[in-house]
This record gives sequence, C-alpha cells and structure tokens, in this order.
Amino acid sequence: MYVGTLSFDLLLGDVRSLKEKRSLVRPIVAELQRKYAVSVAEVDHMDLHRRAVIGLAMVSGDAGHLSDVLDRCERLVAGRPEVELLSVRRRFHGDHDD
Repeated sequence: MYVGTLSFDLLLGDVRSLKEKRSLVRPIVAELQRKYAVSVAEVDHMDLHRRAVIGLAMVSGDAGHLSDVLDRCERLVAGRPEVELLSVRRRFHGDHDD
C-alpha cells in the first residue's frame, strides 16, 4: 500500500472577502475530487483572504499510478490562472516505511 499527499500553498488574486476566497478555492477542490478521486480540502489560512493551503491525499496499491495522479493534480492546480502556486509539498509513504 502506498499513500501520497500534496500540500499546495496558494496566493489568491484580488480577493477582498472570505466569500470571494471560497468562490475560488471551492471549484479547485471539487475539480480535484471529481477528476482524480482524491481526498482534498482547504487545510490552512482559512481566516486570511488572499492565502489558502489545500491538502490532498490518495491511497493506491501501485506506486507508479499514485505518482502519476499526484503529478496530474499538481499540474491542474499550477495551471489555474486565478491562483499563484507558491509551493508544493509532496510526501510519499510506502510499505517500507515504519
């Protein structure tokens, strides 16, 4: 069994309220869930208007498949014009981990 996680640190554009922020973040979360069947949620900076951290996790029996899906998720978020991807943190855990 392999578990992969991604954490996206995002800077949002001209956002003046938490409501506007949610209108940008929610579609990204929904698209990741729909397209790639991953668990995903906004996990940090919930009280800041222009920042968001989205966390994503996936479990797979195939390390190659897991890595491919994580790469696709990263490209999807990086390609969104309404957000600036400041950083991505990737973690990969396999059977060999204690």
